Amino acid sequence: MTTWYCGFSISCGLMVAGVLACLSGLARAEQGGQRPNILFFLVDDMGTTDTSVRFLRDSKGEVIEAPLNRRYRTPNMERLAAQGRLFTQARAYSVCTPTRASLMSGREATRLHITTWTDPRSAGDTGEIHKQGISGPKWRIEGLDPALPTLPRLLGQAGYRTIHCGKAHFGPDDGPAGDPKNIGFDVNIAGCGIGGPGSYWGTKNFSAEWRGGGKRWDIPGLEKYHGRDIFLTEALTRELAATLDETVKEGVPFFAYMAHYAVHAPFEADARFSGNYPGLMGKELAFATMVEGMDKSLGDLLDKLDELGVAGDTLVVFYSDNGSDGPLNLPLNGKKGTRFDGGSRVPMIVAWAKPDAANPLQRSFPIAAGSTDDRLVIPPDFLPTLVPLAGGKVPPGAVIDGHDIAANLRGDAGAGRAERFLVHFPHGRHNNELFTTWVDGDWKLIYQYLERRWQLFHVAANIGETKDLAGEKPELALELARRMIARLDEEGAQYPIDDATGGPVKPDLTPLIEAVK
Repeated sequence: MTTWYCGFSISCGLMVAGVLACLSGLARAEQGGQRPNILFFLVDDMGTTDTSVRFLRDSKGEVIEAPLNRRYRTPNMERLAAQGRLFTQARAYSVCTPTRASLMSGREATRLHITTWTDPRSAGDTGEIHKQGISGPKWRIEGLDPALPTLPRLLGQAGYRTIHCGKAHFGPDDGPAGDPKNIGFDVNIAGCGIGGPGSYWGTKNFSAEWRGGGKRWDIPGLEKYHGRDIFLTEALTRELAATLDETVKEGVPFFAYMAHYAVHAPFEADARFSGNYPGLMGKELAFATMVEGMDKSLGDLLDKLDELGVAGDTLVVFYSDNGSDGPLNLPLNGKKGTRFDGGSRVPMIVAWAKPDAANPLQRSFPIAAGSTDDRLVIPPDFLPTLVPLAGGKVPPGAVIDGHDIAANLRGDAGAGRAERFLVHFPHGRHNNELFTTWVDGDWKLIYQYLERRWQLFHVAANIGETKDLAGEKPELALELARRMIARLDEEGAQYPIDDATGGPVKPDLTPLIEAVK
């Protein structure tokens, strides 16, 4: 038996997905009580400064206005932040698939062995590297394991309709993770294995074929928009709005995962907004219009929820899968795919779609308007937070690396968990290669495997990561390095491989130990 999607076939030894969907449907029928709808609005490759909202703070907690904050027009992000909670220390992995797989599973990317992006169409090594006698490891190129207790599956079992719209990129099309339905979504709109569209223009059928790029990056399921003067962001917004119409009429709670392809390359101007940026040209103009188009989608969906009468019952999470690939990330250093914070600091806002102090759901889970939270949030935190909030249960014994951050969302006082985050990239073929980073409170440690080099930054005081303190504070660097390696080993990290011995190349503590002597 064969199932077809995105132009490719896979063996349906995964009838399991169908069985699980049926069980989800039975569970849905048995659920009772009022629970929040959830709109998870995920942007692709959006950094903390790709918006008019100010996400960055200095060491005194004062707002930092970045150069790009004055360029971009994002009134609906401003609206969401004004009615909810803004997070200044949200982080993600430095490339897309690790974040998406972690978000869906509640597990760190290192434990998943998904530490770079997966190939769109067939399982292949997108992070291959052979340098200085070191090679990349045999990572999980087939993407997310569909047998895991995923976020949409657990919400489905709790009675939710789970809707995927936009970019999936959980795994390649020739494997089960290529289809979002196989990881627990009831509805899939335009999602498959690709990480970026061939084109954003409906006039080009959302394909790169017109410029000689073939059909490898074609978006599935949007054929009715082919040949039309419509931008991909708008088409996806209309499709999700129509699905929300049907879902609300049926009276079931929903988890809507709006995962835009924007603002990922190719950088193509959304003509609706080009007139708003008379001083920009080329990539900078295109990027600005794509940002504004994404923001319009957010506003349109908030308005749609209000029109449907469910805005007061809908929790909205705004997040990005990694740092910016745009033109400038100052005051942060680096960009998508790098070891610096420009690759992993991301915007995050949580709010009710329409604040209402009399709403029972909002009384039980209040989110203060215009509030800010400076505690760390990372991709695996969302599953153990949203599932209990929706009345669901994480299976006993399930390996979950994330933490329930409901207290952070509500603004409850307290430190919560240790503020630590690991980004492990034992690969090449991106903006940086073969590195591991370890965020530990206000400190950030970086190890580069080829150079055997350690760097230490006090990111609270030096947000641009320009002053390396490893030489001045070797004792601290050594302590943090040992914590980092302990976490890597606990999660079963796949280290780079020594070509001569076939053994793992682990971070070398010798330079730090020698510096301490």
